[in-house]
Amino acid sequence: MTSSRRNRNPLFWLALVLLSLVFVGPVAMMILTSFKTRVESQTVPPTFLPQEWTTRAYEVLFAADSTTPVLRWFLNSMLAAAGHAVLVAIVCSMAGYALARLTFPGRGVIFGVIISTLFVPGFIFLMPNFEMMSRLAWLDSYLALIVPGAAGAFGVFFMRQFFLGLPVELEESARIDGAGPWRIFVSIVLPNARAAVVTLLVISFLANWNDFVWPLYVMFSTEMLTIPIGLSRLQGAYTIDYPVIMAGATVAAVPVLLLYVFVQRYIIEGVASSGIK
Repeated sequence: MTSSRRNRNPLFWLALVLLSLVFVGPVAMMILTSFKTRVESQTVPPTFLPQEWTTRAYEVLFAADSTTPVLRWFLNSMLAAAGHAVLVAIVCSMAGYALARLTFPGRGVIFGVIISTLFVPGFIFLMPNFEMMSRLAWLDSYLALIVPGAAGAFGVFFMRQFFLGLPVELEESARIDGAGPWRIFVSIVLPNARAAVVTLLVISFLANWNDFVWPLYVMFSTEMLTIPIGLSRLQGAYTIDYPVIMAGATVAAVPVLLLYVFVQRYIIEGVASSGIK
């Protein structure tokens, strides 16, 4: 079946609509629940549209309460995720370019060791990283959220695959004009790798933004918590205020949705160009 026939097939569009509902449905339910009353959020069977629209959950969420400083948690997550993403892009792009283009003894062995770390469960690195953060006196600080994982194996592999696909002639022309390795990397390679760098920035931002376990280990004071840890504290010991929790989840999802809307073109281009399909 050709592409034009498939696109005209009603079953094709029906399948797309159903698939979209699988992803959009929970997000819509989360947002709508945040505007329900506490009683209605616990009704069985649940209602889809609120019978009585209210902003009580958001008023409670952003109330001036020192025990739940949601805006501070939001700011902490933004600073940590943005700083981590930028650091990952810098470190992994340089490492990926060195492994893709530079010739030095043991290059293949080093790359093999880096790739092998992808098969190691992340929980194994919790205690060594915690010990390093403790010795550096970085616990309960932004550095503990930003620095660890800056040289992740996936980022190095991702950028290396992209650089391998770039035409070597671009670098050879610059080398003939007298440009050194650093000038070639900054002026020639990076501008042509914009899609891959943006993709890695988004992936790293989302990974740090949604991380729950590592911040739970290294952040102790209430004002230094990130948004995932902070939202978990909104749940009471005996009762759960579902509208407030859904309001917090909605606030946490806004930066992620906006980020993807603005950079989705670069993500698709970067993944396709890096050979990861």
